[in-house]
Amino acid sequence: MRKFFSFFAMAAVVLSMASCRDGGNNPEQPDQPEQPKPAGAIKGKFSVAPGKQVYFSKGNLQATTGDKGNSWTWSFATNQWDFVGNQVANNAINGNSKVSTNGTVDLFGWSCYKNYYGIHNSKDKGDYKGPCKDWGNNPISNGGNEPNLWRTLNKDEWEYLFQTREDAANKYGVAKVHDIPGVVFLPDEWTTLPSGLKFTPGRIKGAAQYDWSTVPSKNIYDINQWHAMEENGAVFLPAAGFRYGTEVHYVESVGYYWSSTFMVSSNGMGYFFAFYGPGDILPNQCNDAYPYGQSVRLVQDVK
Repeated sequence: MRKFFSFFAMAAVVLSMASCRDGGNNPEQPDQPEQPKPAGAIKGKFSVAPGKQVYFSKGNLQATTGDKGNSWTWSFATNQWDFVGNQVANNAINGNSKVSTNGTVDLFGWSCYKNYYGIHNSKDKGDYKGPCKDWGNNPISNGGNEPNLWRTLNKDEWEYLFQTREDAANKYGVAKVHDIPGVVFLPDEWTTLPSGLKFTPGRIKGAAQYDWSTVPSKNIYDINQWHAMEENGAVFLPAAGFRYGTEVHYVESVGYYWSSTFMVSSNGMGYFFAFYGPGDILPNQCNDAYPYGQSVRLVQDVK
């Protein structure tokens, strides 16, 4: 009789343990596979708000035309250091989305209804007001090629990325990549540098505006070194200058990157991430610079 009881008591314990383990009728779910990085994205994940991460696109936004602006194809620059600068068609815009010479634009005015996503040479800020559209509404040929996959960071997200996320002060720094000056952002999960490389975080306090000669040698990367950084998720924003009308200024001196935030006031202002050299970096610069053609770097939310 004792053996009979022990057998059933043991069976009951085993069944009880199984019930605790699987919650009765709810067996454990296997770990979900990690989301693959989207087409056209750098694989690093960056926090831009509590519980919200994004992927950065692999290069600055570009628009290219072969029929003088009757139609445009949107894409990301091939490399993170690439920009158009004083080349066509940045300096050939002759009206609302039209250009006098075919080519590529990558400096866009504020994106509102009277112009074609900021491809406009008007210096009248009134021509850039209205219900604004995000550049990410467009299908990006090398970024999934479907509309509304990408978006522009807002002011608060730029601030969070630059100032608030965990260890933020150690995850950005001024740099030169392929001899182009700009700012590097490291992803949230950055742990160690690729073998043989170094990185000095932060800006250069006291550096003169537009003087990139003070960039630490540790932050100067050739193409192969940068590919190693990029493979670990690092993002680079080049100093692509800005456009006013058809004239491009301060190439390789300043970088202006639009946010999606418009401040409603008597004059109205647009916010953007700005750097004026290695010593002057502002995540929430704002002014009524709607007519100024500025860089756009799109992001895609991590799902």
